[in-house]
Amino acid sequence: MRRRTAVVALAMTLAACGAPTGDRTDGAGPPTGAARTAELPSGVTYQRSTRTLADGEPVRVHVLSVAPDSRATVTAVHGRTLAGTSTVRQLAAGAGAAAAVNGTFFDVHTGEHHGGYEGDPLGIYGTDGRLLSEAANGSTALVLGGGRPRVTELRSATSVLSSDGARRTVDGIDRRPGRILGCGGVSGDVLAGTDRLVTAPRHGELCVDDSELTDFRPQWGPLSPAAEPGSAEAVLDAHGTVTRLRSPAGGSIPADGRTLVGTGGAARWLRDHARVGHSLKVTNRVTDPRGVVVGGRGVSFVGAGPALVRGGHVWINARANGYPASALTTRHPRTVAGVTADGTLLLVVLDGRWPGTSVGATFAETARIMVSLGAVDAVNLDGGGSSTAVVDGQVRNRPSGGHGSGPGERKVSNAIVIVPER
Repeated sequence: MRRRTAVVALAMTLAACGAPTGDRTDGAGPPTGAARTAELPSGVTYQRSTRTLADGEPVRVHVLSVAPDSRATVTAVHGRTLAGTSTVRQLAAGAGAAAAVNGTFFDVHTGEHHGGYEGDPLGIYGTDGRLLSEAANGSTALVLGGGRPRVTELRSATSVLSSDGARRTVDGIDRRPGRILGCGGVSGDVLAGTDRLVTAPRHGELCVDDSELTDFRPQWGPLSPAAEPGSAEAVLDAHGTVTRLRSPAGGSIPADGRTLVGTGGAARWLRDHARVGHSLKVTNRVTDPRGVVVGGRGVSFVGAGPALVRGGHVWINARANGYPASALTTRHPRTVAGVTADGTLLLVVLDGRWPGTSVGATFAETARIMVSLGAVDAVNLDGGGSSTAVVDGQVRNRPSGGHGSGPGERKVSNAIVIVPER
């Protein structure tokens, strides 16, 4: 077993967001302050403090810091299936993690446009170099593994090539065909209830497309979603050979293969080019704004947005991530990832919806806190009721996502976990 070290406090620069102060012990969590007894891997620290915002309101801040030379690996994980949800505690335990926070946006059951599969990640998500959810093109994401953590905007492109030479764009990965929650799809998407074409992200809004090809991997779950009459589904073995073409779509996904579901024109493409015995090769490409390919073994993609800090300064690209102007002035619980100049990863959770103790923060207030912690780049992750910080098997913040009116842990799609090296 490698050496483990007690948690120590981070040195915080006091920025315009206000100085951290000692927390009250109020029965809503373990006593606060730097003198915690939980153990974390060498190079990983945790601190909880309370800051005073410009108008005098308090916000409780939980900071996990992972140094470049830490004895830990940081990666993204999901539960048994992508279609389902788990608490951050469950995800941390399953990964053998010392600490964890929640990750991407997902199709939460309380959402206005919930599609029936709550675990479905919205925007880019992937683990160990495997793309499991396509990008909401142009949205900001966190890239883990393969070197220094990065905050950047990502695009993804997926296509399939048949052994007969025909090629087609794949519209979606591991999601219900025809439904693009958050928009930002590749082509042919319209805003639900309108005929307006939309290609940019639209946070919280639903786009639809009646002619889509969607890729399902076994990580999604044992069954692909049932699709409309006239849809088609090619079942592929581990070598990419079509073993069955079923219609309508919906059925078992091979544990060592995949299925491709087509609706509209994509269904016709499958009938023409995915006949039994044909081989289909699916390729994915993820790129940053310079067109550089991002990925490879050990790399995780965690999408969300907007960016909050760039080059050490507050920089919020809300419009590029599909947020309306009204979203800029609202305080919520937040989960944020940041990177310091020396490559230290900061995973930060701000409690909110807790009058008198922690009110949450706006994007700008959160960005100033991240700058004060030394972040040169930072990105907003899923927040609100999802915001959860787990350290040493315990929930250290006060999540607001419980059922009913009280606080409690919300089940989420995925998490960022800090796993000790063995």
